[in-house]
Amino acid sequence: MHRRIIAPGALAAASLMLAIPASAASYSPGAPGIGDPYYPAYGNGGYDVSHYDLRLKYQPTTDELSGTATILAKTTQDLSSFDLDFLLDVGEVRVNGAKAAFATSGQHELVVTPKTPLAKGTAITVVVRYSGVPSSKSAYGFNTWHRTPDGAVAADEPEAAWWWYPSNDHPLDKATYDVSVAVPNGTQALSNGTLQSTSSQLGWTRYNWRQNKPQATYLTTLAVGKFDITTSTSEGGVPVINAYSKDLGDNDGAARASVERTGELVDWLSGYFGPYPFSSAGGYVPNTTTGYALETQTRVYYSPKQFANGSNASVVVHELAHQWYGDSVSLKGWKDIWINEGFARYAQWLWSEHEGEGTTQELADYVYASHPADDAFWTVKPGDPGPDDQFDIAVYDRGALAIQALRNAVGDDAFFAILKGWPQEHAYGNASVADFEAYAEKVSGKSLGSLFDAWLFRPSKPAASASAGVALAKSAVVQPKSWKKIAATNDVH
Repeated sequence: MHRRIIAPGALAAASLMLAIPASAASYSPGAPGIGDPYYPAYGNGGYDVSHYDLRLKYQPTTDELSGTATILAKTTQDLSSFDLDFLLDVGEVRVNGAKAAFATSGQHELVVTPKTPLAKGTAITVVVRYSGVPSSKSAYGFNTWHRTPDGAVAADEPEAAWWWYPSNDHPLDKATYDVSVAVPNGTQALSNGTLQSTSSQLGWTRYNWRQNKPQATYLTTLAVGKFDITTSTSEGGVPVINAYSKDLGDNDGAARASVERTGELVDWLSGYFGPYPFSSAGGYVPNTTTGYALETQTRVYYSPKQFANGSNASVVVHELAHQWYGDSVSLKGWKDIWINEGFARYAQWLWSEHEGEGTTQELADYVYASHPADDAFWTVKPGDPGPDDQFDIAVYDRGALAIQALRNAVGDDAFFAILKGWPQEHAYGNASVADFEAYAEKVSGKSLGSLFDAWLFRPSKPAASASAGVALAKSAVVQPKSWKKIAATNDVH
């Protein structure tokens, strides 16, 4: 056996070669957007988040928020740097324990450059220390941080996270969460999932919330204020946590008469969609001036304006339906919004039928007849409406009409199998309209391309046909009793 003698200089050179990966030239910045054509700058490329740990402190009187976000992720490419979506003022960033350089870019990007490049498949821990006044920050000309008389609320779509924690802000990158918030004694902090513990010290109370199932960033909520919190368990065993600002005034009774039915409605929806997918359910009604409701996961946000004309269980049905259609099964891209909104609207139609206030077919007939062929309503394509029309009423009403057309085409047995099977097929994941069409065809055994094209993708009024089963003329239908309650929820998401 011959031993190879290596000179000291050559040994040093060899060591240096070992220290520099052969593929060093392949290290590149992660993309500043995840690739969604509706919102090119939203989300980021190069990594996938598995968990967010947010430890925050918030002072309602001054709107000052400070905190540390610890983000667990894995790289999906060789990274020289990567972006986080964020607006507040950053004091320090660490990647795997080492201080990282950081800078702001564009409207809402925080660019992080780790001390050493990150190879593809590397588990990373990113720690961001930050502070700021969320209400003072804006991007693209807007702010989604809502001040209230006694606190603040983060709840908006398609973005809200930038104002209170750094993230990969797109539904395609879902993660679990621990959200710990310290607020002055006498004030409460609400978030998603279940309350793990509370503790008080030196005039501050800390609330520790946990979401143990994957959650999209826009579905993460934070509410700080003075609330009356109610807890219960549904007949089906789902824990329910609801909260109401103590200054809702005349809307208080109607809000409670609606939201306190959450447990009942979760159980009822489970009959159509399958077992409730999360550890808790509930909603909160803060004293805000916004007009919408939002399906923030397990803890639905409701504006008090939703109850200005009295109680409305229909809006609660809509937002709870999203827990299956939109939250557990999230969209792959924002163009797939029909899967969220069409099915949440159709759940309202099912509730109308349950309440004896108009069948799903009567509602479909009414929607179809209410919009003549030259109505702009038919130019919006629910299957790909475009960013400007993402929340157009056609995505909801024409979207629900498409679902009734599907039901009539495949028959009730296959239809309800699809309705219940879909949330199980893609539980805690992401799916597209094309995925849904393929699933519906698999379950029904029917070719549905022309139906989906007519009702979701063609910018014109579909012809009334036997498969659609809709009425031919406005004179043939009357307004269902439930219509006003359903229409009153048109500002919801």
